[in-house]
This record gives sequence, C-alpha cells and structure tokens, in this order.
Amino acid sequence: MSRSLKAHLLLIVVTFVWGSTFVLIKNALNDVTPLLFNAIRMTLAAAVLGLIYWKNIRQMNRGSFFAGALTGLMMYAGYEFQTSGLRLTTPSKSAFLTGMSVVLVPLVLRFGWRKHIHPWTIVGVIVACAGLFFLTVPSGDGGFFALNGINLGDLLTIGCAICFAFQIVLVGQASKRYGFEPIAFLQVAVSAVLMFVTVPVAERAHITWSPTVVWGILITGLLGTAAAFTVQAWAQQFTPPTHTALIFLMEPVFAWATSFIVLHERLGVRSSLGAGLILSGVVLSELLGSEDHPGEEIRVS
Repeated sequence: MSRSLKAHLLLIVVTFVWGSTFVLIKNALNDVTPLLFNAIRMTLAAAVLGLIYWKNIRQMNRGSFFAGALTGLMMYAGYEFQTSGLRLTTPSKSAFLTGMSVVLVPLVLRFGWRKHIHPWTIVGVIVACAGLFFLTVPSGDGGFFALNGINLGDLLTIGCAICFAFQIVLVGQASKRYGFEPIAFLQVAVSAVLMFVTVPVAERAHITWSPTVVWGILITGLLGTAAAFTVQAWAQQFTPPTHTALIFLMEPVFAWATSFIVLHERLGVRSSLGAGLILSGVVLSELLGSEDHPGEEIRVS
C-alpha cells in the first residue's frame, strides 16, 4: 500500500471519529461548560503527545515552533467556536456548517498563498453559500435577505469553519517542512494553553463529573484530538490540502448518521435542501475545481 493511499484511508478513519463525536459532545455539554471541556481534553491530548514525541519535541527549532503555534491558534479558535456553537444548534447542523471549511480551503490558498482559483471552485462556493442560507435562516422570518432568524450557534460554527480552513492549509505546509511529530504536539499544546487562559474570562466554568463527561473527555481527548491530529499531520505530508478537505466532507455525513441513530434527529425539508446544496458546492469545488496533485507542497509566495 502506497503512503498516499494509506494517508487517504487514515484520514477517512479520522473523519469518522470526528463525525461520530458530535452527539457525544452535545450530551456532555449538559454537565460542563464548553470552553472548560475543550481545555481539559486538549490538555489530556497534549500530555499524551508530549510523552510519545518527547525526543522530536526536544529537537524543535524556532521555525517549527512558530509554525506549530500558528496552527495551534487556528485549532484553538476553531474548537472554541464549534463547541460554543454546538450548545445552541443541533449536532447535524453543526457538522454541516463545519463542513464549509472544505469550500473555504481553496479561497485560503488563493488569498494567502496566491494559488489560482478554478472557475468550478467559484461555482461551488456560490452553491454552498446558498445552502448555508437555507440551513441557517428559518422560513417565514421576514424575507429572503432577513438575517434575524440566524441562530447564534450557527454564526459561531461558521467562524469555526473559517478557522479550520486555515488549520488544514497550515498543517499541510508545516508538516512537510518540519515533520509531523512536533506540529502534532505543538498545535494541541498551544491550543490547550489558550483555552485555559480563555476559560475564566469567557464563561462561568462548571463541571459535573458524570459518566458522559468523563467518556466525552477521554474519547475526544485521546481519539478525537491526540490520535486524530497526529494522523492528520502525518497524512498531509502525502496529500494536498484540497484532497484532505474533500475527505473531511464526510464528517457531516457521519455526524448526521450518528445523530439520527442516537437522537432520532431529522432535518426538515428546508434544512435538508440547504445541507444538500452545501454538499453539492463542496463536490463541485473539490472534484471539478481541484488542480492539486498528491504530494504537492504549498509555498508562500
């Protein structure tokens, strides 16, 4: 099995883990505030990665430190937006909105790394934005352009998608240049520190150590963070950012399936149309608009 194929398969496994944990996190947030939950699970993940990659961490230089720290900043912001928004929206809707990062990756590459945007990518963005409207703005709220119906949780999750788009691009760049071990540790460690700094400022933290919270921290900390982001950092040495983003498109599908089985959640006609348009926009953007090839390296112009 080639490293490229192995990387693609492992990214699918990572996507399944992320998608299936939306319901778990949603339930855990009944007993813990979102920022504190993130801080604890990131700290657990950072401690595990620190023990595993201690030798690699000792060999870090200034360049790898700043690259990992910048990636960690994007991870921190993305998770804070996502977890805070998940308290105010449904697991499947949160997953679909997070999936918008897939469409945003080519835009980040265009304006941050001066890569050409394929016309099909532009079409995909327009289709996905139309879907975003139908998914987040309820009908009968004052007209097609009325924004008063948008849920705050939806807006926070859109911010999450923007941050994760940058994180995908930055991980691909940093892991190829400095190796995946220090980047995997640094992005999680920096994110954990920032989260603990934010907790006393942004929320009235509380936690009840229920079985749901304990399992939520263990599963998301060890599998959804330590293992998943290590795999992502390794795999993106052999897959371009747009291919990684396309695989991550499967996350809302796994999230919806889990939400349907566990919570019996069903999307309405309008929301289903919006979700379908977002997925269609992602497919148009990534399948018809992708000009990347496996192993392509992103370089700052």
